[in-house]
Amino acid sequence: MLRNPSFGRVWAGQLLTQAASRMFQVGAVWWLVGFAGGAHRGLDSGLFLMLSTLPAVAMAPVVARIVERRPHRAVLACAAAGAGAVAGAAALWTYAGTLPMAVTYGVGLALAACQAVFDPCLTTSVPELVEDADIESATGFELSTQSVAGLAGGLLGPLAVDAGGLSGVVTGCAAGYLLAALLVVSARFPRAAVTCPAATGAAGVTDQAPADADPAQVDPTQADPARRPLRRILAELPFIRRVLMCFAAANVFTTAVYVVMPLYTRGVLHSTGSTVASLEAALGAGTLVGSFTGGRLPGRPVTVGSVCLLVMGAALGLPGLVTGHAVALGSLAVTGWCVGVIGVRFVALFQRLVPAADKPGFFAVMQALLGATFPVSSLLFGALGDQLSARTLCLVQGAGLVPVALALWWLGGRAAVRDQPALTAAPSGATA
Repeated sequence: MLRNPSFGRVWAGQLLTQAASRMFQVGAVWWLVGFAGGAHRGLDSGLFLMLSTLPAVAMAPVVARIVERRPHRAVLACAAAGAGAVAGAAALWTYAGTLPMAVTYGVGLALAACQAVFDPCLTTSVPELVEDADIESATGFELSTQSVAGLAGGLLGPLAVDAGGLSGVVTGCAAGYLLAALLVVSARFPRAAVTCPAATGAAGVTDQAPADADPAQVDPTQADPARRPLRRILAELPFIRRVLMCFAAANVFTTAVYVVMPLYTRGVLHSTGSTVASLEAALGAGTLVGSFTGGRLPGRPVTVGSVCLLVMGAALGLPGLVTGHAVALGSLAVTGWCVGVIGVRFVALFQRLVPAADKPGFFAVMQALLGATFPVSSLLFGALGDQLSARTLCLVQGAGLVPVALALWWLGGRAAVRDQPALTAAPSGATA
């Protein structure tokens, strides 16, 4: 942060946008489950979360083109400002009258669309904002945003709904988005003009062109990543493609926690929005710790990821066997820690394995592939929530992660060390 102050500003902007997005999502779900929902609270909340995650999937090709062809600072600022305008309009509506259910769904959809542009653009921009030696640390900060945002937004959302409905939630969201836009506009992207796809090593690590490089000597087919279809990016990265498929399968069970948590609070703990807020805070705090400690753990990324998935399965299933507020808090804290560790280890690995020319498209595809399971998970577990108890849903989550962890372990065993040298490298500061 001290060496890269511009990255600090943009990271703070991402923190504000994701906190605002999470605040609205969690607040709206608790509003549906605790106040506005009828006989189908599970389905209503699942449908809302499904709509809130569709843009990351449906907009992937559009996002990739925007990130490839437009200055990244402008893209980030416009996405944050657009979300602020939507949230501001919703806030004015709530003060003038009741926000209709359909409009609430529409606001969630629009905010998610802006976030679907912001996040992969920032991930792509990391090499433009920091030195190469700081990429892994910057990745840890970037991935920690989701946990800090979950901690702040998840804590404030349900409390704001308990205190005054959706009016306070959308007002706070509008302020956060607009402040984020100002932070991005005030930042500089010092390496944007000199970052270009150069020679790529065996491990996929690209060199940066010097500031005085002759543009005429740069291969135009490499300098224009838009010429490569998105489907070819993953097709030419078979190991990464299989890893992403494993995590997409895991997401079906892990992201269901956002549906299960409110249902568990209402049906098992018989509590209020403050309990939902504390559970969200435990999940966010665990993810935050995992994001900053994951880079220090020994072992290959695939091994660490497999173990974390098994631990996460046990943690998610425990509240189904032993009920209680403390048990739920501990389980979600452990789950969050595993999510943070997996995220920082694998995104840092992808930053080094994926050629620079493919990064804009790759991170858009990655977000779409992992996000594609969120709508399915939300709708599936939301519908099941009207048929099964919340304790049973916890057991289903935990059991579902076991075969995914075994598949990832098997995949790591098959990976040839000579073909994937970066896979055996321990993170900076760790002992393999």
